[in-house]
Order: sequence, then structure tokens, then C-alpha cells
Amino acid sequence: MKSNALQEAHQPAAGMDVLQLPLIGRALRHRHGRLTLQLLFTLVALALVIDGFIGPQSAARNLATIAPWVHLRGIVVLALLLAGNLICMGCPFTLPRTLAKRLSIQGRRFPQRLRNKWVAILSLFTLFFAYEYFDLWASPWLTAWLIIGYFVASFILEAAFAESAFCKYVCPLGSFNMVYSTLSPTRVTVKSPAVCASCVGHECVRGSYAPEPLIRIDQIPGGADGEARQLRVAHGPSGALGCGTELFAPQMRGNMDCTMCLDCVRACPHDNVSLFTRAAGAELGRADSWPRRWDMSLLVIALAFMGLSNAFGMVPPYYELQEWLALNLGVRSEFLALLLIFAAANLLLPLAAAVAAATLGRRFTGFSKRDSLRDTVAAFAPAFAPIGFGIWFAHYSFHLLVGPGLIVPVIQEFLGETGDWARWSFSLDSNPIGLLQLIVLIAGFLWSLRLAQKTAHRLYRRKALLGFLPWALVSLLLMLAAWQIFTLPMEMRGTLELFG
Repeated sequence: MKSNALQEAHQPAAGMDVLQLPLIGRALRHRHGRLTLQLLFTLVALALVIDGFIGPQSAARNLATIAPWVHLRGIVVLALLLAGNLICMGCPFTLPRTLAKRLSIQGRRFPQRLRNKWVAILSLFTLFFAYEYFDLWASPWLTAWLIIGYFVASFILEAAFAESAFCKYVCPLGSFNMVYSTLSPTRVTVKSPAVCASCVGHECVRGSYAPEPLIRIDQIPGGADGEARQLRVAHGPSGALGCGTELFAPQMRGNMDCTMCLDCVRACPHDNVSLFTRAAGAELGRADSWPRRWDMSLLVIALAFMGLSNAFGMVPPYYELQEWLALNLGVRSEFLALLLIFAAANLLLPLAAAVAAATLGRRFTGFSKRDSLRDTVAAFAPAFAPIGFGIWFAHYSFHLLVGPGLIVPVIQEFLGETGDWARWSFSLDSNPIGLLQLIVLIAGFLWSLRLAQKTAHRLYRRKALLGFLPWALVSLLLMLAAWQIFTLPMEMRGTLELFG
């Protein structure tokens, strides 16, 4: 039974094996490949903290603000689109899990009630709210403390729980990366489901590390004569860790919850797990890619609306709305006004839009009794990934391209040299930037329409158009609202002192 289940869960990978490439493949597969990236990212984080505390408190002249709030965000969305979740692969926050395994420390299981995406949605909301309320983009000192707080929180959770609870259930940056890595043209999968069905140890998820050496013999199909072959499997102190988020490689259906750390690749004794190319966003069009849960659906939908509100907080109508709240509703507290705006835009509005679209679609098609509201929202939720990514890409690319060279003199001054500001303080022309924003918004919108249309056809057949229209309207309104925001004067945060 287990053999059949595994073979049905996945067909053999058809794309190119990225890990077979001469240089990059060898580096990624290497036993210390991920650790090298983690140490590099740790050094970068330490540099940001040091400059945040003792460097100039000018946002445009400090690594703590210019690197994460201007450059890193633009690089992250580009990397997600082109290669997948590479940022999480090199994340230094999972180092305590490695140390705990080496010391044979067994953490507790994460509480059952919290094994979902509700905490991730709340942490994303909190991060974006704190970014706006505390003007993190303008404060190197606060940004340095945020990085430290991030380290402390992740270290505690990674050390306290057996699975990578911080990555899977809490981390706002990881949640963002996992959602939009579903669009990427790469994924971790297995080469042969038959080999996985015959595997005894399932090292891809359990790991091959053991305090004391252990030898096991597996009977693996695929010998030269067609018969099963014996394979010696060794566990020991030099073994690799398994999947931190406890994904079983032969049953993985996409990139959600995958940090692309490739620990499963290094742990597999049969060389049966690898990083393959695929059609971009392939999992978004499959009915069984994600579980039918409110938390999973609203994470993807809310992220699209959060991209809209995050950009809205940087244009004049946002401040006009604050004034309206103060004059008409007596909301004079900046904290309360921001909380009301963000709660409405980031939580209530996406929920209302999803419920309204699902309700209308079910009524128009006459399938109200067949499909539950939850299942209908879950079916259409993946269609929000492209339009959401388009909004975030358009926003982050604007900040990156406004001051693409600013990081150079900031690094020069951090290293004790004289920053060449005259050479690197340039801004690209606004017209090409605006054109790029329009292109990515339209591309994301059309991609979302295509996914929604496929879902409607799968659910409603002859009445697909009626079921599709409410969701198409939501995507259209999102795209038009984003374009309207991006045509307005936007604060050049982090570069204001140089270009203002």
C-alpha cells in the first residue's frame, strides 16, 4: 500500500537536475554548502547590527537601513522569481537546530493548535505595522534591534522545538518567501518514487545523523538485471540533517513550507532527491497542491492586499485618510489610526473580498450546496499569488532602482574608507521604472486570471464563466488600485536625504 501511495503522489521529475550543473550543483550539494551560506549571511547580519548601533544614524548612510529596506527586498523578489527560495536556504536562524541535533537535544513538538498559518499571518501583519509605525526604514538603531530580536526569537524556537517551528509557522520573511517561491521555476522532488517506496530509513525527513555509527542494508530496485540491489546505508556523527520543516520528499506537492535548504538532498543515501527545474508556478494550477484550510488560503490572499497597503502608506492619500479619521471619527492617535487602516486593509478586506467572490460564484453557478465556502476560497486562493507578487515586485523594484548604487558608498564608509557619493548617488529615470511596474502588474494580473479561469473550469464546467467573474473582478480591482498608487508621488524612503 505504501509503495502505491508514494508512486501516486509523484511522477518522476521531468525537468533539468540543477544539482548536476558543474559548479553551482557541486557547491549546493556539498556537505557544508548550506553552512557556508549561513555563515556568510550571519556576517552580513552582524555588519548591519554593528553599523546600526555605532554608524551614522542617517538612513541613507547606514547599512542597517539601506541594505534591508532598499536593496535586499528588491533582490529577494527577483531571486524568488528566477531561482526559488534561496534566501531561506542561507538563513542563519536555523543554526541552533543543527547544534541541538549534534548535541542530541530533543525539543518538544510545537503545540498542535499553532501548527497552521494563523501565527504567520499575524507576524506578517505585525512586521508591516511596526515598519510603518516606528519608521524602521529611517532608523538604523531600531532596525539593528529588530535584527537582534529576530535572532533571539528564532534561536529560542529552533532550540525549544523538534521541528523548525520558526520557519514553518512563525517567520514573516519565510512565509513571504514560501508563498512566492510557488511561482519559481525550481522545486525539490524525487527522481524515482519506486526508490522512495523501498527506502527504510526515510533519511530525507529523518536525517542520517546519529551520535554513534550505524549501518543498515536497503533493498533498492533498479539493478542492472532488473532485480533489487543491496545498498549499504551509514548513519553517524558526520551524517546530514533531514528536512527541518518535516516535509517527506516523495509526497511534496510544491514549494510551500520548503526552505530549499537541500538537507533532504544531502541526507538521502540513494541520491534520489534533487533540485529540478519545472514550469514556473506549476503547483498553482493543481487542485491538490495546498490543503483546503482557511489559514493557508488567507495567507496567500492577505499577502496580496498587504502589498497594496504597504505601498499605500507611502503616498499622499494615506496621510489624507489619517486626517479624515482625526476630523470625522476623532481618531487622533497615530497608533490607533494606523492600526485601524492596516486591520481593515490587510485583514478584513481580503477576508471580505474572498468570501464575497466565493459566495457570488457559488450562487451564479448554482453550486452552493456542493462546494463549501472554505473549499471554494481554497480552490481560488492560489490565483492571488501572481497578482500579489506583481504588486510586491513593482513596489520593491521602485525602491531598488531609485538608488541602485547607494549601497557602494555605504559599504565604503562602513569599512573606514571615504564614500564616493558623487559617483554612486544616482537615480534611474522614472519613466523606465514606471514602465517596468506596469509590465509586472499586468503580467501578474493576467497570470492570476489564467489560474482563476482554470479553477473555475475545473469546478463549474459549463458555468465556468459565471464562477470566474467575481474572482476576476477582485484581481482587476487589485491591479488597478496598485497602478493608481504607483502613479502617485511615493516617498523615497532610505534615500530621501540624498534625492529629496
